[in-house]
Amino acid sequence: MNWSEISIHTTNEAIEPISNILHEAGASGVVIEDPKELTKERVDKFGEIYQLDPDDYPDTGVNVKAYISVNSFLAETVDGIKQAITNLKAFDIDIGANMVEISEVNEEDWATAWKKYYHPVKISSTFTIVPTWEDYTPVSSDELIIELDPGMAFGTGTHPTTVMCIQALERMVKEGDRIIDVGTGSGVLSIASALLQAKDIRALDLDEVAVTSARENIKLNNVSHKVSVQQGNLLTEQTEQAEVIVANILAEVIMLFVEDAYKLVLPGGTFITSGIIQQKKKQVKDELITAGFVIEEVIAMEDWVAIIAKKPTDHAGE
Repeated sequence: MNWSEISIHTTNEAIEPISNILHEAGASGVVIEDPKELTKERVDKFGEIYQLDPDDYPDTGVNVKAYISVNSFLAETVDGIKQAITNLKAFDIDIGANMVEISEVNEEDWATAWKKYYHPVKISSTFTIVPTWEDYTPVSSDELIIELDPGMAFGTGTHPTTVMCIQALERMVKEGDRIIDVGTGSGVLSIASALLQAKDIRALDLDEVAVTSARENIKLNNVSHKVSVQQGNLLTEQTEQAEVIVANILAEVIMLFVEDAYKLVLPGGTFITSGIIQQKKKQVKDELITAGFVIEEVIAMEDWVAIIAKKPTDHAGE
């Protein structure tokens, strides 16, 4: 089988929404080529493994790449992707040059292209993300391993927005907690919650492809007994409260369901949000405060922000 490589030259701000567009168009995952990775100072306290080739990165901006199987509908699919990316302007998202290039690769080259980008990455003092094809030996007895296959899941768990969410979950999740993971994607945040001994995790995503991918990854990590994956639109169909709600989605989407999140978080509970660019930080904070949340902490990593918000304990009657 041959595959079509779609490469979009864009901005860092547009990575997440474009990745989602590609995923919804049938891509099994995305590759991010950001030249900042070549010059970024790295702290090795988590033992990250990096193998970067400058030839794989653009001089400016970022490349977002995905692979879609070649078929008779490819032209329509590409046109749909281009239009969806252009429509991001309506959300005040800078899409930059928005140069789209299409090239064809055979299956063997496609597999190699995927695997050269992904290696075990220790993203916190507790968690290490390991691609399924890599052999990895934990360096400590309390290390928690999340296995992911980028060929079947949206994202590899190593993007700053995901890393910040996992690090926040490490601090906020207590044994026996109930968790709602809104926009679960690959299911990585639900898997992390289960490994942190949460007892009941609801992983939600509107996209049926994401639902399938999340179920596969959850099964791969042997946490299906703790995690239920549901197809649904944000929190509209949820009625049971939880100690923690986590959402790694676009800021514009987060602001659509802040009030629903406030109703569903138990008093004293936590709402963790990420996928927020620096320019949208104040808007999201203001929405959270207006809904009744108290901002406990704002975490920043590169151009991204995560916010940890608490529901006050004096709202027990809600």
